[in-house]
Amino acid sequence: MSDTAKKNPSHPAALPTEIAGVRFPDSELARNTAAFVRRVSSASLYNHVIRTYLFGSLLLDRRGVTYDRELAFVASALHDLGLVDAYRSPDERFEVDGADAARRFLRGQHMPAERVEVVWDAIALHTTVGVATRKSPEIALVSEGSGLDFTGNGFQQIPSDVLGEILAACPREHFKREVMGSILSLCRTKPMSVLMHPFAEVGRRHLPGFPVPTAEDLLLAAPFEE
Repeated sequence: MSDTAKKNPSHPAALPTEIAGVRFPDSELARNTAAFVRRVSSASLYNHVIRTYLFGSLLLDRRGVTYDRELAFVASALHDLGLVDAYRSPDERFEVDGADAARRFLRGQHMPAERVEVVWDAIALHTTVGVATRKSPEIALVSEGSGLDFTGNGFQQIPSDVLGEILAACPREHFKREVMGSILSLCRTKPMSVLMHPFAEVGRRHLPGFPVPTAEDLLLAAPFEE
């Protein structure tokens, strides 16, 4: 999230019971997590993480997959903390920054350690398409839900009336523009954190002299004769 992105005090404190037929967990942890993410995020980013939960739930529900709703919600809600300036490290991938920030928050909420580690994995792996989906359902949900909202992958599986209800409840608020700014900020301020990462493609396209080598560069520069 850029320094100029506005925080989001306008959402009501309470989580809704459901949106588009998807239930939200009715627990103190879920409410505290939503309040925390709402406080530190922009409106656009907050709505994205809620849509991640909604889309991911719909995709898994459609396939009849059973999952822990509280765990899935908490992981979804916290999955992009690494895009928030306050939680950025000097050199880690944004997914790891977000996973570490989520772990600190959840330890403060006294979440059992084994559940915290599922959330850590869900966040750290959420952009690793093809790996996260082979893990537990909660980890897969975050990857699939965030991927649908980011790229539209799986979009055709969401009925138009359901999509309309989700977007009315959680509008996109210039999401594409804000995330592009966040990606470019990562590429400028800690370029090696996007080594072998899809975000490096954005840096190469938009930032002259972007220093991050490609996979081909790394292979050919390896200190072996062939």
